[in-house]
Amino acid sequence: MIISILSAIVVLGILIFVHELGHFLFAKYFGVGVEAFSLGFGPKIYAKKVGETEYRISAFPLGGYVKMIGENLDDELPAEDADRSFMAKTPLRRMAIVAAGPCFNLMFAYLVFIVVCMIGIPTATSKIGEVLKDKPAARAGLKAGDRVTSINGQPVSRWNDLAQLISEGSGKPVDLTVVRDGKTFSVKVSPEMRTAKNLLGETITSPAIGVMVSKEFVTERVGPLDAIVKGSEHTWNVTKLTVVAVGKIFTGSISVDNIGGPIMIAKTAGDQARTGLVYFLSFMALLSINLGLLNLLPVPILDGGHLVFYFWEMITGNPVNLKAREVAQQIGLVLLVGLMVLAFYNDIARYLLGQG
Repeated sequence: MIISILSAIVVLGILIFVHELGHFLFAKYFGVGVEAFSLGFGPKIYAKKVGETEYRISAFPLGGYVKMIGENLDDELPAEDADRSFMAKTPLRRMAIVAAGPCFNLMFAYLVFIVVCMIGIPTATSKIGEVLKDKPAARAGLKAGDRVTSINGQPVSRWNDLAQLISEGSGKPVDLTVVRDGKTFSVKVSPEMRTAKNLLGETITSPAIGVMVSKEFVTERVGPLDAIVKGSEHTWNVTKLTVVAVGKIFTGSISVDNIGGPIMIAKTAGDQARTGLVYFLSFMALLSINLGLLNLLPVPILDGGHLVFYFWEMITGNPVNLKAREVAQQIGLVLLVGLMVLAFYNDIARYLLGQG
């Protein structure tokens, strides 16, 4: 429990800091005064003022904020602060400041994935760990400990490649080249259709031969240049998966029961920390991408909602009516609180009541 809590604090603290740092640096770059930079909300636990900015650590670590001079149209400012006001900047510059937070989260994830690729990613080999009884592989004579070296003439050495080639075969018989006790032989296996859940929690049907992965892993590490390429691939794949998942939740294709909150984050962070540094860093990168993308949703009170307001102002030449903004932000607050309540409920049902 202690490891889970500490791991969650480390992960959330770093990701919140990265997010708010984006807002802070771009605000400073465009000459906007910053009154406060806070990790967390609520009462201050620690505060130190450097120049005009007070740096704070606050009681509730589920977010943070950068308080800029003149964030609202109705703020009354001294004459000397007029040019340093956030609202005095052009809509495009305000959009850059707002978008910097989510973009920093995405860039941070990319950098973490580059580091992960250089440290090395443990990858399962194509060695069979278990052959399920009365399944196609068992009927074809395969045994635990066999190593698959090719499928339909295509060389394989990793479990992911093996699973992908079988899945792509659309259920047609596959020719496997197998090594057992130093001897190589070929065998034809006719997959059967299996129903299971994918990464998005959807029930899918795909071909399977009834084998389980072994505990044999190899560490795949690459140099800095290759890591840049691999890191971009990992970042893109996780980003694409997150966008698809969010879209499916909104359309009802994925149950809202899959949404998790702080308890799920703490448990997962603790589990990954126990497993190893690479897994912990990968989880942090995944969460950073989620944080960045969710903040870009066009929901008032989130960064994406503010981007919509400023884009409207840039197109029309007039800021969104103050009353309309207040109403929209109240709606956004209700939606955000509702989402947090749902996440807490799912966490309690899943981990404390054992319903998940």
